[in-house]
Amino acid sequence: MKVIVAKSAGFCFGVKRAVEKVYEQIETAEKPIYTYGPIIHNEEVVNDLKAKGVEVLNSREELEAVRDCVVVIRSHGVGRDIYELLEKNGIQVVDATCPYVKKIHKIVAGQCADGRQVIIVGNEQHPEVQGIKGWGDERTRVIENPEDFEALGLPEGSKICLVAQTTFNYNKFQDLVEKIPKTRYDIIVLNTICNATQERQVEAMRIASQVDVMLVIGGKNSSNTQKLYEICRKECKNTCYIQTLGDLNPECIRSVRSVGITAGASTPNNIIEEVHTNVRIKF
Repeated sequence: MKVIVAKSAGFCFGVKRAVEKVYEQIETAEKPIYTYGPIIHNEEVVNDLKAKGVEVLNSREELEAVRDCVVVIRSHGVGRDIYELLEKNGIQVVDATCPYVKKIHKIVAGQCADGRQVIIVGNEQHPEVQGIKGWGDERTRVIENPEDFEALGLPEGSKICLVAQTTFNYNKFQDLVEKIPKTRYDIIVLNTICNATQERQVEAMRIASQVDVMLVIGGKNSSNTQKLYEICRKECKNTCYIQTLGDLNPECIRSVRSVGITAGASTPNNIIEEVHTNVRIKF
């Protein structure tokens, strides 16, 4: 059997940096350590950190209740109000926000200050998008498709700025941009999709088009992994979404000639290697 593993599979720069910052705190901090939300959307990593004493704060209410501790802001980032709350309560902050996400925060704040209405293309329920929106103003909106944009009912001549969630599907973003009538609005379009995300999606699409079965590895709550699955499923109908080797149904890859493997940005290399090794040896 031929097995192709995507070179871009696994931790991206931002996630790797965030996870390393938490482990550094475990070694050096003399206070209780918390992450605001799971540091990444991967249960294996979160459980390992919990075993080492790192707890997760899942809401603003929980964050407001802690004192004399270290709070790590995950790679997804947070809104301006969370920084203000942490400063007010004298909490030691370790900021692991991905630099690419930080850049969007600055863009949104700057464009709003210049009088433009910011439109974020992404999933409004995703923590990264919620954080980005927290740097906007009362006019900032989130959309996912051209229909959402039309539903905003913006007056002709509106000054708007379009940005994207870093893990948004690149092709869907381009399609949305092309369908916005440029002559009706004073519009600035900034493609803020992370380069690593684009490369991962393009490589996954290419591999999926060449194999009999495609395996996509990642946490069930990982937005970028879900998008990888959608992309691969269009190219290879036999695409399986798994979190670990234990989720893999042997029947889905039995008696096939080729298998492709990719993984989301929050999937540790050891999980990818375990799947790769077992597929290659056992099947």
